[in-house]
Amino acid sequence: MPPTTVPLTNGRVLDAELVLPEGAGPHPGVVVLHELFGLNDDIRGIAARFAREGYAAIAPDLFSGGARVACLSRVVRDLVRGRFDEQVATVLEVRGFLTARDDVDAARVAVAGFCMGGSFALIAGLDDGFQASAVNYGDVPKRRERLDGSCPVVGSYGARDRVMGPAVAERLEAHLSALGIEHDVKVYDDVGHSFFNRHDGWQGWLAKFPTPMRVGYGEAEAQDGWARMLAFFADHV
Repeated sequence: MPPTTVPLTNGRVLDAELVLPEGAGPHPGVVVLHELFGLNDDIRGIAARFAREGYAAIAPDLFSGGARVACLSRVVRDLVRGRFDEQVATVLEVRGFLTARDDVDAARVAVAGFCMGGSFALIAGLDDGFQASAVNYGDVPKRRERLDGSCPVVGSYGARDRVMGPAVAERLEAHLSALGIEHDVKVYDDVGHSFFNRHDGWQGWLAKFPTPMRVGYGEAEAQDGWARMLAFFADHV
């Protein structure tokens, strides 16, 4: 498909990858939210896999539509502060762009995020326009009430990740259980951060740099995570 752009109400225009399944539809939809590395070939591949599974998938470049360095620095600042309102508002506009298509079922839409995007996906899931959210090694608010009203959540974390690993997964599990929100949260013992993601080029080099997050792809864990995510979406979307 030709490159896709998503106009926003604030005047910005986002670049995006839109991948559609075969057939006329209407298809269920999924908004795919990237890591701090941005919209790269790995995230495009994830969107394409969702399309092969029957979802109309859109992956916005959340750093586009302005000076990339300024956008990135603003997102990092908000991540540190735990304030995602601007990013989530953008995600909701991207969903609106997707569901305005005749070949997408607006009543059946999920959001799936990775790392930074997982944090955004969790909060975006509070909007009733999403039927499920996939939170892959994303941060979780410390205040339980911040997740009250969330859609069902499937989450995946790596035990070797000392930053966004077991402690964050346990917090997500505890919050969702206390709030009575349907969920499936799993910690994988032998991987760290970004185990769903294949990084190439400079991103691959950076991913290999030793950090407490122990970044790296895990084939078995990624395949199990995909199976759980798709089964969860099939039940709820």
